[in-house]
Amino acid sequence: MADPELVKVMDFILNRCNERDIEAVAAAVVRRRRDLSVFGGSVNLPDPKRMADEMSKQFNMEGTIDGLTNSIREYAMRIIRQEAPELSEEQAETLTNAWIPDRGEPREGSALPPDLLINMIEQFVMFSRGEMDEEEDRRLRADLGAWPERYWKAFPRVIRLIITDYLKGEINGGEFKTRINTAIVM
Repeated sequence: MADPELVKVMDFILNRCNERDIEAVAAAVVRRRRDLSVFGGSVNLPDPKRMADEMSKQFNMEGTIDGLTNSIREYAMRIIRQEAPELSEEQAETLTNAWIPDRGEPREGSALPPDLLINMIEQFVMFSRGEMDEEEDRRLRADLGAWPERYWKAFPRVIRLIITDYLKGEINGGEFKTRINTAIVM
């Protein structure tokens, strides 16, 4: 049984081509023969449709904006797991959500400069551990009111999770600093 595409091409060439079309077909045949000889036959010649299907499967794309967003989110999670394995699954997911929010969800992010954010984290942790001197606490309260609550609300969710783990003793000081720096840089 003949390939339906071949039948269509042959019908076009034999029954409907004008002289200009025949020249185009002839040029295409010459190019295809050259490609076949360069690539060692049709077995080794790249098939664009097959390659697109394979790439789509590889990246798990569903062909929609939501599918593309999900693929990008999965890729971001793989990068976070690879580059920051010290982050918990929840922290990695929170960081991914900050980078690539689900459609329809408001994007969470800190508009605070990294230096200011680090300073706020240090002050908050010192206060929470009872290590802040009373004068600094009074000064912050005079300037900002209920500063611990304001700081907490200003922290991105991933930062709050890391601080919570540290204050609960689930991670040590070195790991705390590494995770905070990773979260701020990302």
